[in-house]
Amino acid sequence: MAAAKHRAIDRLRRNQMLDRKHEELGRVYQILEQTVPDLPSILDDPVQDDLLRLIFIACHPVLPREGRVALTLRVLGGLTTMEIARAFLLPEPTIAQRIVRAKRTLSEAGVPFEIPPGPELGTRLASVLEVIYLIFNEGYSATLGDDWMRPELCSEALRLGRILAELKPGEPEAHGLLALMEIQASRARARVGPKGEAVLLLQQDRTRWDQLSIRRGLDALQRAQRLGTEAGPYRLQAEIAACHARAMRAEDTEWHKIASFYDELATAMPSPVVELNRAVAHGMAFGPAAGLAMVDALIASQALENYHLLPAVRGDLLEKLGRLDEARAEFKRAADMTRNAKERELLLQRISG
Repeated sequence: MAAAKHRAIDRLRRNQMLDRKHEELGRVYQILEQTVPDLPSILDDPVQDDLLRLIFIACHPVLPREGRVALTLRVLGGLTTMEIARAFLLPEPTIAQRIVRAKRTLSEAGVPFEIPPGPELGTRLASVLEVIYLIFNEGYSATLGDDWMRPELCSEALRLGRILAELKPGEPEAHGLLALMEIQASRARARVGPKGEAVLLLQQDRTRWDQLSIRRGLDALQRAQRLGTEAGPYRLQAEIAACHARAMRAEDTEWHKIASFYDELATAMPSPVVELNRAVAHGMAFGPAAGLAMVDALIASQALENYHLLPAVRGDLLEKLGRLDEARAEFKRAADMTRNAKERELLLQRISG
């Protein structure tokens, strides 16, 4: 009943957000009719989706990348400032200031509310991909609340990703992102247990994975591979997801291959979160001691000091090494840091188990 209540609230919030966006579009079109002489040709643009069109408009190059992505996630993606802060691994006030500055910059620059012409559409693609990626991530692992996932965000990101891949058929990263989301989404049913509890990847019942979504993802990955020899960040993440999807059992996973992809990803998209995931892969491929050394290096850099998954990963590696008391302490730290109820339950179980 609690899960149904929260889903109903999410549905109501989403409908309210869509109503606000439709009202905003109506006001914009009224202004355009008065100020733009060639309105029909502008409206006859290739972006045949209101929300995706607004995202392209909001991702204006007059803003720095961080500002345009934060603003778009807040205004159009429906994410809270806290959720955006988690995505950027930054304090909430910092993100709030970015959003305020972005709005002010757009206002002061007199940026026209219009669809950019073809070539400029391409220059905004990276920011649009990032927005869709972050919306999906928040749906896949909710920052806070009582639910492990927010399926409506995953569905919306997938819908936008499919449209974007059709809009930009020659862009390998558009297909790479779509492949990543399709394969990740295929695990949705297996990620939640019968009581709504979180189920980690290696414990999931793989017969519950959606094979149609996996096939769609692998097809999109093949298109990305055909379009470019040099793999971008989204294609590399899709390659990693595909390794998991192809493994019929957890023990069949090609961890050495996944570790190699993470090595490439660390160069293509340097990030402390990528380094943490890379440590997990190396721990599985080369032993927990190898992964622990990489995690301890991250702790020394203080790059993820407020990120709950850092102690969670360290606890898992310590547990595999038989250092159980240290592992429990790390799981306790992670449980205290997370704001998601299901994730906290999972971590507390690791302490007692």
